[in-house]
This record gives sequence, C-alpha cells and structure tokens, in this order.
Amino acid sequence: MNSKDIFNFLQKLTLQKVTNALAVLASFYVSKYTRKPLQWGLPFTVSIEPTTSCNLGCPECPSGIKSFTRPTGNLNFDLYKKMIDELSPHTLYCYFYFQGEPYIHPKFTELVKQASLKKIYTVTSTNAHYLTERKAIETVQSGLDRIIISMDGTTQEVYEQYRVGGSLQKVIEGTKNLVAAKQQLKSSTPHIIIQFLVVKPNEHQIEEVKQLGKQLGVDEVKLKTAQVYDYENGNPLIPDSNEFSRYKKQANGTYKVKSSMENYCWKLWHSTVITWDGKVVPCCFDKDAEHQMGNIADENFATVWQGSNYNSFRANVLKSRKSINICANCSEGLKVWA
Repeated sequence: MNSKDIFNFLQKLTLQKVTNALAVLASFYVSKYTRKPLQWGLPFTVSIEPTTSCNLGCPECPSGIKSFTRPTGNLNFDLYKKMIDELSPHTLYCYFYFQGEPYIHPKFTELVKQASLKKIYTVTSTNAHYLTERKAIETVQSGLDRIIISMDGTTQEVYEQYRVGGSLQKVIEGTKNLVAAKQQLKSSTPHIIIQFLVVKPNEHQIEEVKQLGKQLGVDEVKLKTAQVYDYENGNPLIPDSNEFSRYKKQANGTYKVKSSMENYCWKLWHSTVITWDGKVVPCCFDKDAEHQMGNIADENFATVWQGSNYNSFRANVLKSRKSINICANCSEGLKVWA
C-alpha cells in the first residue's frame, strides 16, 4: 500500500472491526500454541466469487481449462445482499474474486458498490478485457478500492502462452481506460496494480513490465510466483530463477514446494471464501469446493464459522496440515513485491 491507499483503508475502520480483528489474532496464537481450535471472532477478510465463467483458457486455472466438478454460474444479487449484510460489521477486506472473471457478472460494479457503502475495503482481480471506457467509469464510481490487472507478458507472443485466448492490446487499453477514468472523475481510487505472474515463458520480461507500468501510469507493479498442479517431475511453466519459483529442484531431479508445511494456517482464522452459490470453503486453494463448511444460502454465516465442520478442519490443520489435500501445493507468503 502507498500512503493514499493506507489512508483510504484507515478511514474504513470502526471500533467493532478493530476489536474483532484483535480477537481473531489472539485466538489464532492461543490455538497455535495449545493445538486447540479456538475462534473468538469472525473473519475480517472475505473472498466472494461473482462468477465461475471466464473468457480465457489459462492452463493452470480451473475456470480456464473448464475442469470444475462443482456447478458454474453467477452470484444471485439477493443472496449477495444477505452475505454482505451479515459480513459487513466485522469485515475489513472484501475480495471480489475466486474463480472466473469478475466483470462477466452483469451487476459486478453494483456488487462492489453495496460493499463500499458499508465501508468495506474492496478489491478485485481481472484480466481487463472488459474494461471499456464505460465500464472503467462505472468501476471508479462503484467505490472499488483496489484492482489487480493480470498482465503476464509485454508482447502478445509471450502473453498468450499463459493467458490463452487473450489479447495484450485489450489489457493495455483497459488499463488506460481505468487510469483515464480516475483522472476524469478526480478519484484516488481504485489503487491500480499490474500483476505479473512469473512463469518460464515471461521471466525475461520482468524489467519490461516494470517500465510498462510506469508508462501506463498505474500505482504499482507486482511480481507473483505461479502455482502449477503437476510440478513433481518439472513443468514448462516453472521459471529458471529460484527467486520467482514456488518449487525447488531436488537431487533426484524431482521438484517439491519450497514453503514449509507447518501445522497451522493463519487463513483459517482471519479469512473465508464464499462461492457464487453460497458455499463456504476454507481458502482459495479449495477451488472445487471439496471442503464445504456450510452454505450461507441456508444458514447464518456466524453459525457456519463457529460450526463443527470449521472447527474440525482447523483441528486437522493443527494436527497434520500436510495430510489435507488442498494444503499440499500451498505457497502462502511466496509473493515477490517489486
């Protein structure tokens, strides 16, 4: 965050939200050291999935390769209002993405607006193909606080090796439209980030994307390490640079995840993910919603959060995190900031 972004976030704080966050933090540390799954608050970070649909075919994305076993669809607006009413008193951050391209949802900016009106810091991530001049204006007017624009190459040839079916020119035009909309409306938000997912085909363009970000007038350029599913025997997407790889080559030629697998996970205490149809899942690595904690369409969220499914899952993580399938490829914390 830069100073303007930090100030914007601080303006959204309330005593109730801060008190809840401190309770969550305390319960996490007590749970970590006692090995008992205590939870004294409610999540202050929430990811809501507007849609599972996507216009691109990225090879390591379930939306892109259409590999979901769960139903696909768009978030119902009435269900969303129920979510946001229940979540807003304690939520600091709302991430409007999980799987899919958020701007495909026909009322996406209205979803953001409803959360913004409740003083929640709002974030989304997009491939920017739908950021027309009109949609850019609507985005600024919605009150969106932060937007992450995926730009994984500085030439079309490189960009399309990961963003299959995508147009780099559309991404650049969408970014320009958003920068222009901020200027036109004299708005300091959203904080615009170009995110560069570092893979082998594009790792030679890291300095170029930093320069492109400056030329476009965005607020930040971030480099992010890539998750790949089949990594044990190597993968053509794993970069050569150790700094930008989530995986480490071993003496026998196979690869393993670099991050350590400790028996705790901060995400299970401070955050949650809600799918387009109301399923509550533990984190963003549960892309197929295999570990359903409950469904907010049928239950009060606080009941789900404090329920037996969540407590059992937290207990399993505190006991043997490596035995949980969605944790196996987790690389929480392996992000590179530029």
